[in-house]
Amino acid sequence: MSHTPTGPTGYRIVSRRAVLFEFADLESVVTAQAAVSATPVPGQVELVAAARTLLLEVDAAEKLAPAIKDIMAREVVLREAAEGKLVTVEAVYDGEDIADVARIAGLTEDPSAARDAVIKAHTEIEWTAAFGGFAPGFAYMTSPDERLAMPRLDSPRTKVPAGSVALADGFSAVYPKASPGGWRLIGRTKARLWDVTKDTPALIQPGDRVQFKAVREQVSLPALRLPNFIRSANHLEVRDPGIFATMQDLGRRGHANIGVTRSGAADRTALRRANGLVGNDEGAACIEFIGGTFRLAARTDQVVAVTGAVVDIEITTPEGGTRHAVTEAPLRLQQGDRLHVGAPESGLRSYLAVRGGFDVKPIVGSRSTDTLSGVGPEQLAEGTRLAVLPPNPKSFVGQAGEPLHGLPVAGGEAVELRVVLGPRNDWFTEESIAEFFRAEYEVTQKSSRVGVRFSGPALERSREGELASEGTVAGALQIPKDGSPVLFLQDHPVTGGYPVLGTVIDDDLWLAGQLPPGSTVRFTPVSSGVGAAVAEASAQPTGPAGADELE
Repeated sequence: MSHTPTGPTGYRIVSRRAVLFEFADLESVVTAQAAVSATPVPGQVELVAAARTLLLEVDAAEKLAPAIKDIMAREVVLREAAEGKLVTVEAVYDGEDIADVARIAGLTEDPSAARDAVIKAHTEIEWTAAFGGFAPGFAYMTSPDERLAMPRLDSPRTKVPAGSVALADGFSAVYPKASPGGWRLIGRTKARLWDVTKDTPALIQPGDRVQFKAVREQVSLPALRLPNFIRSANHLEVRDPGIFATMQDLGRRGHANIGVTRSGAADRTALRRANGLVGNDEGAACIEFIGGTFRLAARTDQVVAVTGAVVDIEITTPEGGTRHAVTEAPLRLQQGDRLHVGAPESGLRSYLAVRGGFDVKPIVGSRSTDTLSGVGPEQLAEGTRLAVLPPNPKSFVGQAGEPLHGLPVAGGEAVELRVVLGPRNDWFTEESIAEFFRAEYEVTQKSSRVGVRFSGPALERSREGELASEGTVAGALQIPKDGSPVLFLQDHPVTGGYPVLGTVIDDDLWLAGQLPPGSTVRFTPVSSGVGAAVAEASAQPTGPAGADELE
């Protein structure tokens, strides 16, 4: 290491349970992450290192202020890091940005010589994996060659192919799977960056040394397929998955440092209610789906419950008889019955629990399908058979409740989402922030479990340049260069490179998960609840004014 790392230079409140600590350089971030990982603060859930920041998330709001005091008061002790293993990555250098990289780096202006120049620069140095993030298996690698510090593309690609070798912001990385991205592409590799069948799923770990090797072509590896669903005589069968159906539980915790976001149900309150109605533990796996044509067949007698969006439910017997059922109540299905869920009258997502729970193999500690990273069971399809576990004999089905009122409706009255300002509200003009909180925003068709996209007044930046990638949380309102807010949901990337204006509070995230296209929202600023305690933590600056100062 070139110098003694320093402690945090300040902090910025992210939400009522999360904070960004700022550091002078990457070396200090990595050292602090190692120290806090070795001695966690009470309630610590996630710790995500990035280029100049360290994101800390705790499990309860009342633990955030003590955690900030703890870490701001710590002395960073430099310990000689153990040398990581050497990983060799074979790559074909044929990326579409290779000529631009050679020109920007000052390697050559001759396009015909660009490939050889980039190969020489990229392969003759040894890279070091500094931290993980963005997606499972994605490692941010640094090098001493400052020429390869590339700016991001002005307009990010909607899809970067899996295995792409790329450069941005002084880092090199390999995209483990196809995903959006704005890095400069210089090549591709067939190396498997993420493999959940291994004890250590990520090929490249923080601290590892990485040597790239140029090759002409590579043999394709077979796609990794995992048995997601266990066959059993006691099962339910998906006859029509509707618009979109996945398996979800309460998600994964504690893996963001290797690029694995929490995922889990977009409306956790509805999932918990569904499990309670059939006598399951609150975190048992459920089917999350968007209705319209969702159909399920019972191959054996079952007790199920549907919660979440307000929908019509019809049960058809093998003899052709039909009966109507309601949400928020336990429902008996006899062998051969078929359950059909109609389009939502209000809300968007529904949750179906079965008594005993679905027997689904957990992957990285959860049965949830993460649609961004691909971690977890496959998306449900027609013919998918879902085995059912025996119920706990000491459990009881719950009491039926009333369907929810006030869920968002396309074209209906705007719903309120409460927002804690920060950590990067100082990237936007005061006038555009004021307009953001006055205006109504409409949910667009481009929304998904990754995030809700809105149309409405664009936010205007108050500064030029790019923000170094930093950790993000569910509820974050990230603002791309076009100024249109994106509200991160459960499958959001672990790190992001666009500034976050604020974060929707945890208590409102279930409502965000129920926003259908065409519905409208109004954002309201609220206090983080830790302002006074943070002010007492130290004399260090806390960043720009947030909602605490606005109240």
